[in-house]
Amino acid sequence: MARMRGFEPANSFGPEVAASYDNSARGDEDAAVAKLAELAKGDSALEFAIGTGRIGLPLSARGIRVDGIELSPDMVEQLRSKPGGALLEVLVGDMTTTTTGRTYPLVYLVFNTIFNLLTQDDQVRCFENAARHLDDEGVFLVEAAVPSAWLPSNSYVNAEHVGASAVVLDVCRYDPATQILDENHVRLDAGGVRLSPISCRLAWPTELDLMARIAGLRLVDRWGGWNHEPYTGEGKHVSVYGR
Repeated sequence: MARMRGFEPANSFGPEVAASYDNSARGDEDAAVAKLAELAKGDSALEFAIGTGRIGLPLSARGIRVDGIELSPDMVEQLRSKPGGALLEVLVGDMTTTTTGRTYPLVYLVFNTIFNLLTQDDQVRCFENAARHLDDEGVFLVEAAVPSAWLPSNSYVNAEHVGASAVVLDVCRYDPATQILDENHVRLDAGGVRLSPISCRLAWPTELDLMARIAGLRLVDRWGGWNHEPYTGEGKHVSVYGR
């Protein structure tokens, strides 16, 4: 469990976060959608933690049937408000247990969201749920940071933004026993102080590989990015698992 007092991780993506979630584009969305469309084989895909549809909607626009599972009703509301958002079948529920009753050529989970599950057991259950949704030739894709990219030390403060009218600090504390990173983005501006806490359970790619094996899957491929960059053990990884 998270150690931040007064913080419930399940509420991390409430109305305020959902309303501003799309304000900062990552810059690799087009490359991600292109690769996911290829893996979906012109058919269908299931996105765990589909959020506001930042990836799911452009993938759907390529002719892929995209279904989603999302824990936050507020994120789903944002998705529904976008063009094409009403056409996606999205279930509000836990990606470790919720099922659509269908199988797919592709199930995917991007942008470190595997880390939002705060126990190893829940992360394993996520792999098992993905495996239940795969057809015989289907693959489960996971995109996540390599933990060392986030951990210069077990506790640190990083200046994410320094401007004339606002400063944003990233204040973090990591517990190596639980592998949980408690993080708070602190924005200081003329309007006051705004806190945006989140907790994550970091896992190395090798640990994810073992989770896949427990779920009856195996590592098929791994890249350092969406354009098949070589995986170097730094930055992030895009890992593909199949039967």
